[in-house]
Amino acid sequence: MTIEPFTVHVPQADLDDLHDRLDRTRWPAELPGVGWDRGVPVSYLRELAAYWRNDFDWRAEEAALNRLPHFVTTIDGQRLHFLHVRSPEPDATPLLLLHGWPGTFTDFLDVLGPLSDPRSHGGDTADAFHLIVPSLPGFGFSTPLNGPGMNAARMAHLMADLMSLMGYDRYGIQGYDTGGWVGPALATQAPDAVIGLHLNALLAFPIGAEGEMDGLSAADQARWGRMQTFNDAYLQCNSKRPATVGFGLHDSPVGQLAWIVEKFKELTWPPSGLPEDSVDRDRMLTNVSLYWFTGTATSAAQIYYEEISAASGEDGWETPARGTVPTGVLVSAHDVTVRPWAERDHNVLSWTELNSGGHFLAMEAPDELVQDVRSFFRGLRT
Repeated sequence: MTIEPFTVHVPQADLDDLHDRLDRTRWPAELPGVGWDRGVPVSYLRELAAYWRNDFDWRAEEAALNRLPHFVTTIDGQRLHFLHVRSPEPDATPLLLLHGWPGTFTDFLDVLGPLSDPRSHGGDTADAFHLIVPSLPGFGFSTPLNGPGMNAARMAHLMADLMSLMGYDRYGIQGYDTGGWVGPALATQAPDAVIGLHLNALLAFPIGAEGEMDGLSAADQARWGRMQTFNDAYLQCNSKRPATVGFGLHDSPVGQLAWIVEKFKELTWPPSGLPEDSVDRDRMLTNVSLYWFTGTATSAAQIYYEEISAASGEDGWETPARGTVPTGVLVSAHDVTVRPWAERDHNVLSWTELNSGGHFLAMEAPDELVQDVRSFFRGLRT
């Protein structure tokens, strides 16, 4: 296994093709008076697509990304792309940052500096981390998938091999969403290597055990209620027919834009706001552009099929064995993490609740995420 430097570069022909497709978008009629209730409004998306076409500067974003240290390698036949941001502090703790869907490695751009170089960001040098930020298999530049079966456990195995290849035999993990599946799987596979697991946007479900609904706090009851009423249309599509939906997303940039922007609308805080009220518009479009230029709408969705339809059948999610690695949980105002069920599944040593923030904390509330990561790992380094 060899590691090679990598440069982000989209051919001009691909950028021209994107602009041409945006110019030729066939827009549906607007259904008056429904707002966001039935999906992304035409009027909103037309304005955002026009911004993507005329004002968003991909080359500037590309140049900014290339100021970071990118690498690629191949492990077990799977191409892996990752950032390796080394701290100036020699005793820094290695930390693996795992993104979710519909995210990419760019989710973590705002926390790279504070986590790797706390001295320059008003922090304590003892809280420094060497950062490894992969594009999970099937996402971004970690493509193509080398076959079916790329579930969380297999991704975790690749991450363990990557950390070993990097020379890190003891490290921490921070993850959310898809990373909230892969991180615990890695901690289960390599408990002697993982010193701690920090999670946000963590999901834990009832398993039908006697008394599991008894004694839930008012906050946990509200979270369970939101979990039950959440619109999971995207989940059904991704977990059951990712390839079919993928044709439209792969062929239409506006289709890809709408598919992702709807998740930013539904999962950011406050719920009444627009996506760009919580996440910088250019950052959001950088993320969408990565999906478009890498053609990963279908491959990134495969993890849902592997974890739900293929691995668990039509009856739902498997219940994992309880983890033993020390775990910290950060709950945003939007999250639906029910504490007793999380503690059933994980060795939770730290629990923090925020009164704000949504699903994408690394972009929405980077300072709060950095503070909680630092605090959690501070007690584990020794």
